[in-house]
Amino acid sequence: MARLKFKEKCRICKTNWVLKTRRDYPICVDCHMKQIFRQEVTDKKYIFLNIDKDVYEKSRFLRNIRQAYLMYEELTEKQIETFKEAAKKIKDGTDEGDDDE
Repeated sequence: MARLKFKEKCRICKTNWVLKTRRDYPICVDCHMKQIFRQEVTDKKYIFLNIDKDVYEKSRFLRNIRQAYLMYEELTEKQIETFKEAAKKIKDGTDEGDDDE
């Protein structure tokens, strides 16, 4: 079942409008990109997180996984597998991402 989406202003910059569901934190792409690229990923196990910024701009899902890594400094096997699949689909152009902005 499709979830309702609402427009709300970004809670950080308070200027950009963001489409969000009830569960999402309203953060615009620009502010989210600043947050997830403050730190570099240097662990060799998670080097796959260093992909083009264009791919991250297209998908909130990928940005959330990178943010989870930066917060907890580890990811589950399912997160790693799903991240790689989603990034490949977006790079190939078979999936347009999930941002409706």
